[in-house]
Amino acid sequence: MHRYQSQRTQASFQLHGHPGVSMRDSLQAYMTLDQSAPGDAYGSGAIINDFEQEIALELGKQLANFFPSGTMAQQVALRIACDNRDIATVAYHPLCHLQIHEQQGLKHLHRIDSVLLGEPNRLFSLQDLQNVEAVAAVLFELPQREIGGQLPTWDELQKMCDWCRQRGIHSHLDGARLFEILPYYKKTAAQVCALFDSVYISFYKGFGGVSGAILAGDRGFMDSAKLWKRRQGGDIFQLYPYIVSAQYNYRLRRDKMPVYWKNALSLAEQFNQIPGISTVPKKPVSNMFHVYFTVDSQLLEASLIEVLQKYDLALLPASRCDRDNREYFEFWVGDQFSAVDPEIVAQAMCFLAAALKRGAAI
Repeated sequence: MHRYQSQRTQASFQLHGHPGVSMRDSLQAYMTLDQSAPGDAYGSGAIINDFEQEIALELGKQLANFFPSGTMAQQVALRIACDNRDIATVAYHPLCHLQIHEQQGLKHLHRIDSVLLGEPNRLFSLQDLQNVEAVAAVLFELPQREIGGQLPTWDELQKMCDWCRQRGIHSHLDGARLFEILPYYKKTAAQVCALFDSVYISFYKGFGGVSGAILAGDRGFMDSAKLWKRRQGGDIFQLYPYIVSAQYNYRLRRDKMPVYWKNALSLAEQFNQIPGISTVPKKPVSNMFHVYFTVDSQLLEASLIEVLQKYDLALLPASRCDRDNREYFEFWVGDQFSAVDPEIVAQAMCFLAAALKRGAAI
């Protein structure tokens, strides 16, 4: 898909995600502030502490702390859980971020081992948990990104968290995309987070901020988190550039999540009507889904380029390969989808279907 990749970025309209964060966007966030307001210093100051309190209240947790990255926040959370239980083992999904994207940081930095729950191509279940012995914590990723953003049912999620709580196992939520799943569950952030002992959320994914994360939990847990954040170099001199962007984009997009999900449902339905193209899940449970295809890759690429040239519209983002080396597209709906006339999207989808059919007949 190299030709499509090189051309799609030149299209006037993209359906995927938010517009890229530019310096102009960052400056716009700063313009909403009192220009004389002081910044923070080593994690202290109104600009950071007020925002931490705002998020703690939203998540229904006693305290929250801002971290430069989710990688740091989650490793800290699991380290504390292991220290509190004197067990250096945690459990999570085989395609968890810590397992496949962090170069085994949890093991090398904290000497913590991991147990993989279930199988890579599905969500783990209560039965998978029941087969686990001697773990300090279970990490739940909602939604499970690497398998298309799938979710357990609310009832299943409650049962798994209850099972952990009854056995004194720390339940941690990788909620990088927490707000994106609230419309499906029909719950508030606090209602979801009440199931978990600790929660992490990201500000650069669905919210579109520059960077940064929040880790939240009870007072004792967060006192330890602040200590470990300092030990890992997370208390940099000033974090306010990240805070400003995080707060601005959080408030800008927090209430748009139902619209993003509605648009994801509409778009996935249109993709699934094209022979040779399907989405995982078939009916998205958040604003995210994966697009797979059985048609010839070169034919699909040529057809996507035809759509791009006719409508000045990139229907799909860059492709990637899964663990089985199958090519697919990871799609999540944000502000860019709303900038395109729905009738144009429908026409482009019909044109794509016709181009694939025409090409297959040659």
